[in-house]
Amino acid sequence: MRILLLTRSFNSLTQRLWVEFARRGHELSLEFDIADSVTEEAVALFAPDPIVAPFLKRAIPESVWCKHVCLIVHPGIEGDRGPSALDWAILDGERQWGVTVLQAEAEMDAGPVWASATFPLRSATKSSLYRNEVTEAAVAAVLQAVERYEAGRYVPRRVEQGAPGVRGRTRPLIKQEARRIDWACDDTATVLRKLRAADGVPGVLDELFGVPVYLFDAHAAAAAQRPHPDPPPLRRGGSFLPPPPAGGGSGVPQSEALRRWSGEALQGRDWAGRGGGGPGTILARCHHAVLRATTDGAVWIGHCKRADLEDGYKLPVAVAFPEQVAALPEIDGYPEITYEEHGPAGARVGVLHFAFYNGAMSTAQCERLRAAIVQALARPTRVLVLAGGPDFFSNGIHLNVIEAAASPADESMRNIEAMDDVCLSILTATDRITVAALQGNAGAGGAFLAFTADEVWARDGVLLNPHYKNMGNLYGSEYWTYTLPRRVRQGEPRAVLEQRLPIDARQANELGLVDEVLPADRAAFMPAVLDRALALAQAPDLAGRIAAKQAQRAADEAAKPLAQYRAEELARMRRNFYGFDSSYHVARSYFVRKTPHSWTPRHLARHRG
Repeated sequence: MRILLLTRSFNSLTQRLWVEFARRGHELSLEFDIADSVTEEAVALFAPDPIVAPFLKRAIPESVWCKHVCLIVHPGIEGDRGPSALDWAILDGERQWGVTVLQAEAEMDAGPVWASATFPLRSATKSSLYRNEVTEAAVAAVLQAVERYEAGRYVPRRVEQGAPGVRGRTRPLIKQEARRIDWACDDTATVLRKLRAADGVPGVLDELFGVPVYLFDAHAAAAAQRPHPDPPPLRRGGSFLPPPPAGGGSGVPQSEALRRWSGEALQGRDWAGRGGGGPGTILARCHHAVLRATTDGAVWIGHCKRADLEDGYKLPVAVAFPEQVAALPEIDGYPEITYEEHGPAGARVGVLHFAFYNGAMSTAQCERLRAAIVQALARPTRVLVLAGGPDFFSNGIHLNVIEAAASPADESMRNIEAMDDVCLSILTATDRITVAALQGNAGAGGAFLAFTADEVWARDGVLLNPHYKNMGNLYGSEYWTYTLPRRVRQGEPRAVLEQRLPIDARQANELGLVDEVLPADRAAFMPAVLDRALALAQAPDLAGRIAAKQAQRAADEAAKPLAQYRAEELARMRRNFYGFDSSYHVARSYFVRKTPHSWTPRHLARHRG
């Protein structure tokens, strides 16, 4: 069929649907929801069968929905109506939630239902739920709805609120008053629930250092007070303590590791007893995040958007308030880079997690990650798994931090150099096998970071955007000119960069970019990765494989040193950053400020030729 995607942006759900529809042989085009006249023109040009709207902020014009079946993806259970469905579900502590695909009519979210799907609502941010459970449920429901439309026999159901078995109800747009944190009364769980329900957009309006801000990226610190027989790694300055191997002997006394991990006193009442102030007080810092007391513990706040600035955008707290954060005492605890080890002596597996917010990696974060990789490579492991984060593996350089720099061009150069340093530490790790495990999506330099590993294992449904051109025609680095030709099995390597469209794990496997696709179940992915990594570490041919890897790296280096690949890539990047063409700087500014689209790119709007 001919399917027109109508959406506010080419977000993760829209990308996933694009890939799924393409796999099934549908003819696709996309239009950004810019104005009614633009939508009407797109429909006239493309003459679609159904119109699928995965992500909208306003109603489809009557001139369109009265003549075409328009399938709306609503992130709520059957009967739910209103623009803040997922926000309210998190705030209300719902245990079960869902996605409904309904037909557009005059009343928003009230049309007949074509399909729906439900899922358990785990304790997580709205953004994480949207990228995972909501996306999976939406894909299943949309595909079912489209199949029903294509068959031509299905009659969509009317769902009446208040009918037996219908839990959904109409709720208004959520206002900041409903999100407001009462630091004097709210416990840690309440604070987290409010922050998580607003994460991504719009954040919770509050104050930091006497300045109005929107808060994002919250993590409980009170959990660190719980006894942990196998302590997590420490994070200060990028360093960490690996947990003791089986049989004991980590080199650090267990009691000392636990004391250092707890930070001695993370709970608000402990700090208050030392003159630190009561709930709501900003207590300490760790890297770019600050620790804030609650009534029964504390939470880390990693990012904020200043509300006092006309063009404010989301930044790490330490970047938004450098002097104030620098004056705070530094402790460990913000959950960003962690490490663990598994397996018997002689066949150990190290797993390095780097859960950077939204997958963006600033210069400082790259430096900490490289330091962690160096320390992990000093451990007696045979396999090192690079696990990224649960929502993103990596999305490359940190555009928001670059935008905030005194010289965005200089900071761009520093950031890409630091990314290259991370990549180099993996490419030159020739004494063991490295594995990139993609739990979540990867884009731009983050995708090419994954390709520096010996093997890439991805969760089914994960999306990769292995290209740079959408950000002002960036050339890209991360040693892609070395790794990409050695991976691509079909077509020209350059075509991967030029196509500017997402590919999923299965397509990436066909191309050679991904070596293994593991089942889609989110909770089962990392256990499956660990099982495979342990089997790899104990494989009888592992020593031979490592020897072959060393020989190949030596031959490649003799033919053309990695330093030459890097120098050639960075020479092209320097033109992007400092040259006469300002398209990268313009695109970056639009991206960080979430500037609405004024037109749809032609590689998506295929109806416009």
